[in-house]
Amino acid sequence: MHIEKLIKMANDISDFFNSESDKELAAEGVKNHIKRSWDPRMKNQIIAYCQQDGKELSPLAQKAIQKLAS
Repeated sequence: MHIEKLIKMANDISDFFNSESDKELAAEGVKNHIKRSWDPRMKNQIIAYCQQDGKELSPLAQKAIQKLAS
């Protein structure tokens, strides 16, 4: 899958969870959604992108993907 599509998907998921005032809880929600719903190849691609650059990801998406990577 193209990284642009994965970035958009991660940012869209983050937009949904961004209404949560506790940003740690929001990041956990994003992380859990990606962990449950995405194919391992998709997860590996977005983790690699976040670790190399990540500038197009929202701050919440970056935080969630960093949690996913650890």
